[in-house]
Amino acid sequence: MLAVEEARARIIAALTPTAAETVALADGAGRVLARGVVARLTQPPADVSAMDGYAVRAADAPEGAVLRMAGAAPAGRPFAGRVGPGEAVRIFTGGFVPDGADAILLQEDASPSDGAVRVNETVQAGRWIRRRGLDFAEGTQVLPARRKLTARDIGLAAASNNPWLAVHRRPRVGILATGDEIALPGDPIPPGGIVSSNAHALAALVRAAGGEPVVLPIAPDDTAAIADVAAGAHAFDLLVTTGGASVGDHDLIQQALGGEGFELGFWKIAMRPGKPLIWGRLGRTPVLGLPGNPVSALVCGVVFLIPAIARLSGLEGAPTPTRRVLTAVPLAQNDRRADHLRAALSVDAQGRMLVTPAPVQDSSMLATLARADALVMRAPFAPALPAGAEVEAIILAELGV
Repeated sequence: MLAVEEARARIIAALTPTAAETVALADGAGRVLARGVVARLTQPPADVSAMDGYAVRAADAPEGAVLRMAGAAPAGRPFAGRVGPGEAVRIFTGGFVPDGADAILLQEDASPSDGAVRVNETVQAGRWIRRRGLDFAEGTQVLPARRKLTARDIGLAAASNNPWLAVHRRPRVGILATGDEIALPGDPIPPGGIVSSNAHALAALVRAAGGEPVVLPIAPDDTAAIADVAAGAHAFDLLVTTGGASVGDHDLIQQALGGEGFELGFWKIAMRPGKPLIWGRLGRTPVLGLPGNPVSALVCGVVFLIPAIARLSGLEGAPTPTRRVLTAVPLAQNDRRADHLRAALSVDAQGRMLVTPAPVQDSSMLATLARADALVMRAPFAPALPAGAEVEAIILAELGV
């Protein structure tokens, strides 16, 4: 069986980011830049006042000096003249500093009266002036390529006068659930059957990760039917299947896709839940075959599918981020498979984050996963740990899943 880290590395290495497309600035949040953003202007465009007050010549403004008011320079209406000896110009935050002035007298340090202003505290040259280009200069790159855009980034792109952004297209992910026994929610359930949750759960995970999910019709346990549905795989950047990945008589994914030219990359990983995982390629389309068990499918989605979508979206595809937390209960020694324990989070009196794994970790229990806050990661052959020991955990809410 392949180690989790090796399996994920092979998946990421086989993926190529989607092509670039141009979107409006307002639609850029959460997207990944395909090209860096270059400032189309200088900010600030001139020396501007950082405070409300008076633009003065520092040499004329010791404490006790009285200066003649020569005009005003509110933001958006620069003073047209020049500040001469013994003069002051009323200015407001963001206003252009007039020619001749080299400092700002704060309004709380001044006493205006009858067309003049008295200096109540000596002014220092250069004080309270934001120099031209302090933030950025025209022609400089303000945001690099392969950056996932935050609200702060959108603000910077807007301030640098960029109404359009070149971003990677959202990956289209086809999701194919297989099995004679499953039905979509609300549809008639076959005898001995169950409701299919995988396709909808994985679609939500894909959407949260930045992809565009396309849920395909359920394919019965028939190689021809599975092959027919998968024949349209070329329309997707990634095809995800659920079910049929194991070794039972009705686990037909490899057999059905093999006739369509499927090339197997690897099968089975040393992981719990999620051992029967398939990775390969159907023509030019990468295929990730997840277990049919709903908990296994979702946990594998967190561990493998989220990084895969990140890579397709233009990022590196780094492993799903984790945190170091404390276990609230003792943990037994682990076996040869990497374990992912569904756990609740709490905070102790010292403000430390604690995890408490669910007492029953059966991979069929979707309700346990839905109530979980974290996946506690246990390496193969990890030793037994006492309560209070440090462990590594994936915090599910931080992923939006």
